[in-house]
Amino acid sequence: MAEFLAENNPCGQNILNIVSRGNAIIAELLRLKDYIPPVFKLETKQDQQKYGDIISDFSYFKNSDEFDRKIDSNPKLQDLDEEFRETYVEILSRFYLAFESIHKYVSDLNHFINDLEEGIYIQQNLESVLLSEDGKQLMCEALYLYGVMLLVVDGHVFPNGAVRERLVVSHLRYSTRRSSADSNADDVCKLLRSTGRIPLNEIYVEMVLGRLRSDDVYSQVSAYPLPEHRSAALSSQAAMLYVCLYFSPDTLHSQTAKMREIVDKFFPDNWVISIYMGITVNLVEAWDSYKAAKSALSNTVQTSNIHECSLKYGNSLRKLIPQTQKVLKEGALTEDSLLDHQAKVIGLVRECNVTLRWLMLHSANLTNGG
Repeated sequence: MAEFLAENNPCGQNILNIVSRGNAIIAELLRLKDYIPPVFKLETKQDQQKYGDIISDFSYFKNSDEFDRKIDSNPKLQDLDEEFRETYVEILSRFYLAFESIHKYVSDLNHFINDLEEGIYIQQNLESVLLSEDGKQLMCEALYLYGVMLLVVDGHVFPNGAVRERLVVSHLRYSTRRSSADSNADDVCKLLRSTGRIPLNEIYVEMVLGRLRSDDVYSQVSAYPLPEHRSAALSSQAAMLYVCLYFSPDTLHSQTAKMREIVDKFFPDNWVISIYMGITVNLVEAWDSYKAAKSALSNTVQTSNIHECSLKYGNSLRKLIPQTQKVLKEGALTEDSLLDHQAKVIGLVRECNVTLRWLMLHSANLTNGG
């Protein structure tokens, strides 16, 4: 289905637009993590005493009238609240718009899946889109990106969920005073609650997981012909599968056979993975509370296997350094020599990439504990 991404194919264009927005949303979330006002963390006793009466988490919605009345009846709190609004209203709005964009993303994705099931797109359905190479990649990426958004918001940007709640509540309080309450406020708050995720079509989730488990979605295996490079060849797909598995908790908890198949194929010699732009996860920690996943991973993280992998890549590094120095010696790598030894050079580059990738992931401090 080579024409799936043609401009006159609304199905392909719509899912392409959704995935493009997903990447943009994650980029904004990662930018915002460096601009969280420290005061919203309420980490010091001084901040708690000074701002505790004007900053609240979602408990605000249970007694909002009383909360606002306390501020309105105290001139000092009124002045502090107004000063606080003027200082932070712009960054609060930016955070809220980022959260709101996550809600719009998953709503639009659900709408797209529903349209596919109802036959809105002529000659297109969920099965036919997943048979297309471009369609399969985009459908997998759409689910994966939503998962990354949730993981980023829950752990990488806001390790403390109360902080994001305080940002949202403050935004809603101040935006309500300026104009009217945000129409999607309830949905956004539901999305950000730890127990309030917006559900996705189960058939869509299972079909995406099936493709990620069984297919070479990005045709990478052919670029890594050596069997020992298989996990490196499928590393991007493995990261997507790791994220998407969170939408099927039963698989992580109970589907032992599936999880063994997944670990044997994607994680036989690696247990630290990069899930998005340097955000790394240690599977030992991330899957500790999931019975089937933890059991499946047990062979990979046996001391003997860890020792064998470490020794293998350590020895490989020692061999590769003089080999690359020889190739990179001034005058050695000419156009003619490269053409004559193309396979050898490409093989050396591939071996270097695989070795460095494993060593960097498994020896660096993690940026996210999963």
